[in-house]
Amino acid sequence: MNTYYLAIDIGASGGRHMLGSLAAGKLCLEEIYRFPNGMKRVDGSLCWDPDALFSEIKEGLKRCKELGKVPSSMGIDTWAVDYVLLDENDRILGKTYGYRDDRTSGMDAKVYERIPPRELYARTGIQKQPFNTIYQLMAVRQREPELLEKAKSMLLFPDYFHFLLTGKKRTEYTNATTTQLVSPVSRDWDYGLADLLGYPRKLFGEISPPGTPVGNFRKEIRDEVGFDCQVVLPATHDTASAVAALPAAGEDILYISSGTWSLMGTELSEADCSKMCSGVF
Repeated sequence: MNTYYLAIDIGASGGRHMLGSLAAGKLCLEEIYRFPNGMKRVDGSLCWDPDALFSEIKEGLKRCKELGKVPSSMGIDTWAVDYVLLDENDRILGKTYGYRDDRTSGMDAKVYERIPPRELYARTGIQKQPFNTIYQLMAVRQREPELLEKAKSMLLFPDYFHFLLTGKKRTEYTNATTTQLVSPVSRDWDYGLADLLGYPRKLFGEISPPGTPVGNFRKEIRDEVGFDCQVVLPATHDTASAVAALPAAGEDILYISSGTWSLMGTELSEADCSKMCSGVF
């Protein structure tokens, strides 16, 4: 009897459920379910629909049950930087903004009033993109400060879906780094940076590496999809999962990862936070 492992990959324009199994020493992959995704206008803002996405996640799980191919473990990856703020009852606060929303316009300047760009890169090793979570949170701080006061936690999208499945909150490392608020030295949140920018420490949960078990399905999920399953953190940033799957060894490697846009890079044993790599002079 085959043992199945489920990977749910959700990108900016669609998602899919891929079942993996081992046969005669080879990894066999099978697409089980596919669904569309996209940002929608909500009162003038570009937003995601997490409820619709979670419904699609469960539909794919039900499909596994219908086919008699129940996974023993599963994990979800998504695009980077976007998040939800949760209140004391774990309800979403405010809108679920997408990274293409224009509310971050000018927020880089607000961040740089508190920390120069070169120092920010030296602390995080993350290239500036205007939609990075660090700038999204500055937009909240500038325009909706009451949300930061009410919020008890922040979860990036894959961590939020894992939470809905298990009832347990975990923050996975690779996607956490895309916030531009993680130290590549400590591999933890840069709480000093968060303090400098006025972001409450309570938002940032303990960071866990890929491969960390999150837990099994909540009873409500088991009853709905028809089986139980262990949720294990993959590299929840989709690009990180893609790079981790490269069939290559050593450091003399160049990769191109293409999705909504393309990335070109190489893998290093540690982050290069030097001025030369910062792009800021």
